[in-house]
Amino acid sequence: MGFYSSHGESYTDNLIGTLLAIFGNFLVSISLSIQKYSHVTLAGRKDQRTFYHAKTWWCGFVFTCIGESANFASYAFAPLAVVAPLNAVSVLTSSILGFLFLREKSKPKEFAKHYGLIILGYFITSGGTYLFVSFGPNSHEKLQAENIVRHIVGWPVLLYLLLEIIMFCLLLYFYKQRRANYLVVILLLVALLGSVTVITVKAVSGMLVLTIEGNMQLDYPIFSVMFVCMVASVVFQARFLSQACKLHDSSLVMSVNYILSTVFAVVAGAVFYLEFNKEEVLNICMYVLGSLLCFLGVFLMTKNRKKPKIFEPYVSMDMSNGVPTIHDKGSAVQPDFNGSFSYGTLVNNDGVAPAPLPANLEQPVVSARTADASDRKKD
Repeated sequence: MGFYSSHGESYTDNLIGTLLAIFGNFLVSISLSIQKYSHVTLAGRKDQRTFYHAKTWWCGFVFTCIGESANFASYAFAPLAVVAPLNAVSVLTSSILGFLFLREKSKPKEFAKHYGLIILGYFITSGGTYLFVSFGPNSHEKLQAENIVRHIVGWPVLLYLLLEIIMFCLLLYFYKQRRANYLVVILLLVALLGSVTVITVKAVSGMLVLTIEGNMQLDYPIFSVMFVCMVASVVFQARFLSQACKLHDSSLVMSVNYILSTVFAVVAGAVFYLEFNKEEVLNICMYVLGSLLCFLGVFLMTKNRKKPKIFEPYVSMDMSNGVPTIHDKGSAVQPDFNGSFSYGTLVNNDGVAPAPLPANLEQPVVSARTADASDRKKD
């Protein structure tokens, strides 16, 4: 039979798990930024080398492995209700790094307009993180194989899994057969798979930690079942998430996915591992408030993220010099000679024909030399 840790041991385990999750998410966000920098640097070089020849890319890869290992280990020590919302740390760190290295110099008024909500999101997310970590579940269960089996065969878990399967099948039907490529539909599929992922990750991680401590758990069939379910759910979850990023704005995908995945992960922990059974109502209310603040903070951080420009060039003609200039929504791609008017599009992404010229601009321009020549002929 499994057993619950004492109050002091639970507090220590929760602290270890929380710190591991914060460290892991922080390191993963830094590693992704390093790898992105490596790809951008290689793309700007004349000698096109593959990314795995760059030291910076491997540095980011090592950081990713360390960060994900820390995240994996954190599930063995802290409740799902504490670990899952800490993904906001990754969003927060990525946003701060982008703000520090990519922001443009601007006046205070423009700075407040463009970055005010983002900075507000930083403070709201930090405050929400403090609340749900401080008032989250404190009881921690040592996950032996027999205890996990007992959880699975309980009627609340069986009912929960049945409802998840029905909901997943319905969403998958509408997504595949009815072509319902809505963001919420795809991310609900991701969140449902994510709830299975966190359940299995916590089980596998917990049994691995007990095995390392000397209590062998790897020879139980439930370990193999959980491991296979963990790998399968992670693969399909990544596949649906990739499809969502292709069809919708990545910033919106990030915020909505964080909210839905966190909600389903917390519910899974409450049903499967009974994490809120011994918690007081006040603690639960403060935990919910902290989570809602994190949702709001993540939304604000991703709301004003700049979207990539679509190149829609047009041409302007300098009337005195006759020099054509290509523009991209007002910014000159070729050197600008203060062209006096523009005359149609080179490429139109929407497939719309260029607008006709005004009647007074369609007449040929008579230069000064032509006028002088005609005057001489008359003389």
